[in-house]
Amino acid sequence: MVNKLRTPVIANKTATIAKDASLSDAVEIAGYHYMGIVMPAAWTTSATLTFQVSADGTTYQNLYDDSGAEVTVSGVAASISISLDALALKLAPWNYIKIRSGTASSAVNQAAARSITVILKE
Repeated sequence: MVNKLRTPVIANKTATIAKDASLSDAVEIAGYHYMGIVMPAAWTTSATLTFQVSADGTTYQNLYDDSGAEVTVSGVAASISISLDALALKLAPWNYIKIRSGTASSAVNQAAARSITVILKE
């Protein structure tokens, strides 16, 4: 019997935060299990990213964990890559995400349009 290894599907998608805004456009993540992000070379200071999520691509809500805490990624800076493996189960139920600079209560507007690369793997 021949054992054929299947190459996992990898997709690179872009989440863009517009100038003078803090929330990106939507990125479809349905069907992917592993996720990472590549931050742009220029980034208006914010040490935290948070998310809005949607099942249908129309209605978005801020993402909180089961203890009621907003789901965050800390230590965010320009020109770094971040593995989101610690958030995998928190993001898994959702089909779409939006990425926010800052938190829901303290969003940080970007001084120019910023493109965050979202790396997705099956």
